[in-house]
Amino acid sequence: MYKFLEKIFGSANSRFLESCQPQVDAINAMEATISKLTDEELKAQTPKLKQKLANGATLDDILVEAFATGREAGKRTLGMRHYNTQLIGGIALHRGEIAEMKTGEGKTLVATLPLYLNALAGKGAQLITVNDYLASRDAKWMGHIYNFLGMSVGTVVGDQSPAVRREAYWADITYGTNNEFGFDYLRDNMKNNLEDFVQRPLHYAIIDEVDSVLVDEARTPLIISGKADRSTELYLQVNAIVPYLKRDEDYLVDEEHRTTTLTDAGVEKVEAQMNLDNLYDANNIEMIHHVAKALQAHTLYKKDDQYIVHDGEVIIVDEFTGRPMPGRRWSDGLHQAVEAKEGVPIQEENQTLATVTFQNFFRMYDKLAGMTGTAETEAAEFHEIYGLSTVVIPTNRPIARKDYDDVIYKSYREKFNAIVDTIVECNSRNQPVLVGTTSVEKSEAISQVLRRKKIKHEVLNAKQHGREAQIVAQAGRLGAVTIATNMAGRGTDILLGGNAEFLAEEVAGEQTVPIGTPEHERHQFYTPEYIAAFEKFDAQCRAEKEEVMKAGGLYVMGTERHESRRIDNQLRGRAGRQGDPGASRFFLSLEDDLLRMFGADRVARIMDTLRMPEGEPIVHKMVNRSIENAQSKVEARNFDIRKNLLEYDDVLDKQRTTVYALRRGVLEGQDAEGRSLQTMMLDVFEDVCLATIDTYASREVRQDDWNLSGLNIALEHIFGIEFDLTSSRSRDSIERKVWTEVMEIFDAKKANMQELADQINEHREARIEELEAANAENNDWSVPEELSEVVSGDDLFDEQVRNQYLMAIDRYWREHLQAMDQLRDGIGMRGYAQKDPKNEYKKEGYALFLDMMMNVKRRVVEFVSKMQVETPAALRPRPEPQVPKRIEFNRAPAAEPEVAEDTFERELPKVGRNDPCPCGSGLKYKRCCMDQDHANA
Repeated sequence: MYKFLEKIFGSANSRFLESCQPQVDAINAMEATISKLTDEELKAQTPKLKQKLANGATLDDILVEAFATGREAGKRTLGMRHYNTQLIGGIALHRGEIAEMKTGEGKTLVATLPLYLNALAGKGAQLITVNDYLASRDAKWMGHIYNFLGMSVGTVVGDQSPAVRREAYWADITYGTNNEFGFDYLRDNMKNNLEDFVQRPLHYAIIDEVDSVLVDEARTPLIISGKADRSTELYLQVNAIVPYLKRDEDYLVDEEHRTTTLTDAGVEKVEAQMNLDNLYDANNIEMIHHVAKALQAHTLYKKDDQYIVHDGEVIIVDEFTGRPMPGRRWSDGLHQAVEAKEGVPIQEENQTLATVTFQNFFRMYDKLAGMTGTAETEAAEFHEIYGLSTVVIPTNRPIARKDYDDVIYKSYREKFNAIVDTIVECNSRNQPVLVGTTSVEKSEAISQVLRRKKIKHEVLNAKQHGREAQIVAQAGRLGAVTIATNMAGRGTDILLGGNAEFLAEEVAGEQTVPIGTPEHERHQFYTPEYIAAFEKFDAQCRAEKEEVMKAGGLYVMGTERHESRRIDNQLRGRAGRQGDPGASRFFLSLEDDLLRMFGADRVARIMDTLRMPEGEPIVHKMVNRSIENAQSKVEARNFDIRKNLLEYDDVLDKQRTTVYALRRGVLEGQDAEGRSLQTMMLDVFEDVCLATIDTYASREVRQDDWNLSGLNIALEHIFGIEFDLTSSRSRDSIERKVWTEVMEIFDAKKANMQELADQINEHREARIEELEAANAENNDWSVPEELSEVVSGDDLFDEQVRNQYLMAIDRYWREHLQAMDQLRDGIGMRGYAQKDPKNEYKKEGYALFLDMMMNVKRRVVEFVSKMQVETPAALRPRPEPQVPKRIEFNRAPAAEPEVAEDTFERELPKVGRNDPCPCGSGLKYKRCCMDQDHANA
């Protein structure tokens, strides 16, 4: 039925392409007019378009003119003109879609048009990619277009100072990596001054290699951590007993779900080795956790596959891109277990200080878009999780690549020999070969055999990633053999015949061309050595390209199927760029991880039935379908993992948003409703009062059961004074009496601060008079900066409250994150009691959050109530060179605090804080005239 309707109405993708065509036609029609503009007139297009927006036009209204301007700027600065298909890709990105564009279709250039258009709004436009090299390269390369049109460009990469980062974020267009953007968001929300924030509000972003960022890396949250107070000795002790345990006898390994489980025999061995009576005793919970992590480290995490060891440090390898990720660590003690296994120094375990998933971080943007060569297989996930639609952009030229069926061998050895034989065969006819492997270990094994056969080749993996761009750029040269781990997001085109620019720069060094220089003027910045080398290599590469095309183009060989079809498609997509010839094939064996876990028995039975000789593979479409089914199962499982992670993180995300909004309000001195910090504090005092009274004298409890003595003690602990509530006969009278005395405390502290401010200002004026007398003959002298500002009592009070509020938020938020981690670790057990673990997590997480927020409020109230202001020694009557502003506090609970002479006795309020305001505004009294009444009292 669906296919029948699609034939009549067309697919959603075809309808999208049809909707773009009128805009593409309009951009092309405007090209003749735009191309006649001088450079200065073309640059004037930017302020002209901004003025249109200021006059009420929308971005959609100016899209055609902005795209035509951007295309012309690309021609003049880079000598690159956007194809019609690239215009369609740009329209998709502007509309907030995911554009699937095949490798070599120029996604880097496509992004310039929607970035330029959206940056005109003045709210910033960002391009987020997967590594520092691509971010820096693309910002510099495409920066010629933006700067020519008067747009500023910033780059956010690792090891930058906060000042540089802030400047980059506040540029019109910002390039950076997903990790840096996420970590900067967390770091900003841990800072104590607004001036130290580096990010601007999250407005519009394009994610390059969007499937890698939003799918592959979505399983791992970003975590900022600090040192935890735990010993690392236990990791070594547990690691020493693992060799005594036998697989399938003492423990079981579930490779599909990546878990390990001790058997009864294994439990007995662990108890014997560690001298324990009962491993599952409540006191040995930590031991169980360490044993589980040690088993995972030894059975599921392999050196040169999931990680490498470099300079005595375990470095994680990205399973999807093959790149090392220095600085990233597995959580929950797994990284320490791997370090113990490898015999390298064990770094201390960390405590989470702040965390966010990529899923929730990128959903904070007002508008989000993405581009990649492989997105269609994950279209459902993009739509369900992020609300993003996926559109497939047609290629500029038809694809001429031949994709051969997989070949499957019985053993890994047979497959390995077939791979080497095929490489030798291609090399004999000078056809370039790209060999894709899944691990460092396998890439080096093939390299070792090729060295013995004296076949020149390059290896690109986590150990040799420094020359990534140079190696990939020359992978299409005549007779080139390149062995690389997963090719996701490499970001460099493989040109048949080689890349003349890279070759020339290897001889003459990198050429520095000022950003914004038009194409026809760039030659003046090239050195004579570069020009001569480029001309030589350009002619050589053109000649080699013809020979490579005759040999069949680039041959892509996959040595194993990946869990995800996208990664295989990315590898295949390296051949056949822009209509070039090419071929691809995957070589498999029944010992490969994917086949071993899914369906190897079935294929093995077929091989045995056919009595296939050694070295003879199976080649059949039915086998290909079986493999794709296996990959679909793994993809579905991984999607469930990501979705499950998101559902749990959604609970924490709401709490995180609330805490960060509160923190921001404290820093700004007002909340989202515009209330001042002192008004916020009145609400905090009220909340703490009511919560404390509810604990001991709840309205839900009979008055005879109230614990007034306990209430007295609790109030004295919080507010530092004694409350006599013995004569109170109702809940309302308790509230009135407590609130009256609490307000007296609040006003007394403010009065003390004002008195201190007056002393500081008196001393300041006296000091200025001294300086005037000393400089009577000097007409050019000026008041020192530290003496120029009049000190306000409210400012002093707010500063102390702000600092204490931030300290309390940070402290209790860290503790809350740890409590939520522990809750999540054990919540799965609720399933055995026929309860939904996610609902239980939400309920208990909310209760923990309310407790955390009340602890923050209580801590701030205690501080304000008990702080005592003393006159600093510098303000006592003796001459000092300048006026210190240090405030000394005694935070210990005190007896009845001394009240300043000008403090008045407040009468009981005639109007309750939550009663309607008598002025008739309709608002509550506390939201309307209460502050003014207190000020006039």
